Amino acid sequence: MSEAAALPLVSAHAVEAAASGLRGVAVETPLLPAHWLSERIGAEARLKCENLQRAGAFKIRGAYTMMARLSDEERARGVIAYSSGNHAQGVALAARMFNIPCTVVMPTTAPEVKRAGAAALGADVVQEGTTSVERQARAEVLAAEHGYVIVPAFDHPDIIAGQGTVGLEILDDWADVEAILVPIGGGGLAAGIGLWVKSRHPECMVVGVEPAQADAMARSLEAGEPVTIEPRGSIADGLMPVRPGDLTFAHARAFLDGVVRVSEEAIAEAAGELMRRSKLVVEFSGAATTAALLSGAWQPEGRRTVAVLSGGNMDPKRVLEVLGGTFSAA
Repeated sequence: MSEAAALPLVSAHAVEAAASGLRGVAVETPLLPAHWLSERIGAEARLKCENLQRAGAFKIRGAYTMMARLSDEERARGVIAYSSGNHAQGVALAARMFNIPCTVVMPTTAPEVKRAGAAALGADVVQEGTTSVERQARAEVLAAEHGYVIVPAFDHPDIIAGQGTVGLEILDDWADVEAILVPIGGGGLAAGIGLWVKSRHPECMVVGVEPAQADAMARSLEAGEPVTIEPRGSIADGLMPVRPGDLTFAHARAFLDGVVRVSEEAIAEAAGELMRRSKLVVEFSGAATTAALLSGAWQPEGRRTVAVLSGGNMDPKRVLEVLGGTFSAA
């Protein structure tokens, strides 16, 4: 067993505590039926709409949970995060709630809607490189220079506990769900949902979904330890860390029933179908789970299935391209 897989796991109690702290802060997002999807896959399907969450993604859950537990001295120093976009906005929103100075490091390729969103929430936005490694390095330098507290995007117990509240809400709304599909970037959302669901409903499958061009978690699980991959790019910009976290890997190994890969074309098609059929704007990262179902990358075999839609921060121009059929994933 790798050192990462042997790390202490977050408890279900920590998820319950996070849910209590998030009451009145995070939106309890709806679990919507998707009859069109159910007909396509031959099983009842529902959509967990974190695209309707505050700041447009699930990230506020973990960011707020961690910041709520900082000391007054830590808050006075300010926080910094490195992110492709959604975590940056979640941290910026939580920092504004606590009146904490906030800096976020985003890639130079970050969608403008995400960069502008973080800035509008009061964050000082610094752009650096194109990979998670480059923005992490810059954030660590700034944290050392200014004394900022780093709020990680995924590899922290408080972040995992906060993201796990998505799973808590799913089981509260649909106790007899049989499978939950979760997008995986760094793995915080899948880790949190996995640990909660397996503690309360172990028969329910929890399956991660990654772009085939950014499959760090799948390759890590195959290798038995976290591995760093060569970035190839993906339209799912929120699912492109080049390495999973040690802690998120340990949770994935303990709680996930597998990770499937989906193509760029399948992701783009799924985003379009969600807009046209469910009237939901879902960014490409958030559409990965629906892509797994529509493409057959994962087959429910009759199981009652939830697809987690992790975010909805898509550039308006991209929305028009997807709806008009002019967007190309190539």
